[in-house]
Amino acid sequence: MIIGDLREVNRYFSLHLRMRKVFEYASQHDFTTMKAGRIELDAKQLFINLEEVELKEKDEQLIEVHRKYIDVHIPLIAEEAIGWKALADLGEPDIQYDEDKDFAFYQQLADQYFHIKPGQFAICFPEDGHAPLIGIGKQRKLIAKILI
Repeated sequence: MIIGDLREVNRYFSLHLRMRKVFEYASQHDFTTMKAGRIELDAKQLFINLEEVELKEKDEQLIEVHRKYIDVHIPLIAEEAIGWKALADLGEPDIQYDEDKDFAFYQQLADQYFHIKPGQFAICFPEDGHAPLIGIGKQRKLIAKILI
């Protein structure tokens, strides 16, 4: 998992061919009035979910993992906590992996929690079990999905 500042994203372009496109799109658009939903950039290869949701308590949020996609989380209006636990330490999922939706879920607390706020981002790789959207109030955020 990587946590960074949006002013320094060029350092991460080499992680994946589509990483540059994610950050350039995010910096060139105003998401304040855009309707929440899926933004297609390159079909299943690269898309962004613009979400508007209520944040949860950490004991209410499940840890999720993906096999096919890298997640890039970019909060737009509020700080949120994201829990992290290594996939190797999670054991068997409580909600089995769904290949079509590319996720499995675990009902356990993360090992570590960190905060990201507008102007920052978090990159979650398939080996990163993560529990996003933890906090109080509403969140509007981008979650880019990059096919590995």
